[in-house]
Amino acid sequence: MSIRLIVGLGNPGAEYEQTRHNAGFWFLDNLENSDMRWQKEAKFSALVSKIRINSHDVWLMKPQTFMNRSGLAVGAMARFFKMAPEEILVVHDELDIAPGIAKLKRSGSTGGHNGLKDIASALGTQNFWRLRLGIGHPRSQNLKSPVIDYVLQRPRREDQDRIDDAIGRAIHVIPLLCDGQFDKAMKELHTVEK
Repeated sequence: MSIRLIVGLGNPGAEYEQTRHNAGFWFLDNLENSDMRWQKEAKFSALVSKIRINSHDVWLMKPQTFMNRSGLAVGAMARFFKMAPEEILVVHDELDIAPGIAKLKRSGSTGGHNGLKDIASALGTQNFWRLRLGIGHPRSQNLKSPVIDYVLQRPRREDQDRIDDAIGRAIHVIPLLCDGQFDKAMKELHTVEK
């Protein structure tokens, strides 16, 4: 089993482009590949691109629903291409991880992330891969902002630089995930984090 679909979570629209909640979109924007050609696909409510990584065809997706309805897009594509949940990697912002850290995880709780909740509901399981990009929590930065405001704001410059570094390290392990080398990918990504 290997990754066949990489979903970057975010909200569509220019007003959200630079907000923390769009970390999944940032990841896909940084996944440099000469094959990448984004197309709007109405039946999936998403922008999609098909690329090759290590001789594997891999779909990329940016749902064009808002975050809380991401399951519509992911579920539709998974059913259409008969993808198992274990073949899906969802890249998303993670409040409980500091900026600059990226962690791979398979299944488990959605941690209150509404995009993940909707995807789990659409797939009928939480048994899919996640790439969690740390954005930090407002409390960890002594901010009084409610979480909903925090995720819809731009990160501070130093936090953005850390997030960008984590994205670069995470992109480096994508070929391993596409080859089905999940343990090796996790070890490589998480060892760098120490």
